[in-house]
Amino acid sequence: MNTIQIINIAKGQLGLDEDTYRAVLVRVTGVASLRQMSERQRIDVLDELKRRGFKIRQKAGRPLPPSSRPYIRMIHALWKSCHRAGAIEDGSRGALRAFCRRFVAPGDDTVVVDPDLLTQAQASPIIEALKKMEARAQGRRDG
Repeated sequence: MNTIQIINIAKGQLGLDEDTYRAVLVRVTGVASLRQMSERQRIDVLDELKRRGFKIRQKAGRPLPPSSRPYIRMIHALWKSCHRAGAIEDGSRGALRAFCRRFVAPGDDTVVVDPDLLTQAQASPIIEALKKMEARAQGRRDG
């Protein structure tokens, strides 16, 4: 996506009317038209819009690419399986991060643990715990 498109999205997200929008362009670059600006000037405008509260968002529903490390894929697959089996109430990524934090940094709620960045040594106990949770949940369903 190019800067012109992003700036137009920001204009809509911030709810800027045409006069306010043009005033921002002129104040930041001295030019009232995006097409007459250099790329550097458009980046400056984008920085100003971010300062005013614009946030670039990823499209909703766009999945993250799968990891190339099989143990990371295993964590995600087990987490989803445990959620489907009812062993886990909240199947969100945030809940998975919190679960992983209990293994990587127990007792420290200030640490953010991204399961996609774990080493194999860090991932192994998490995988084992998820396997046990999955087995218990399936045992409850079968029995």
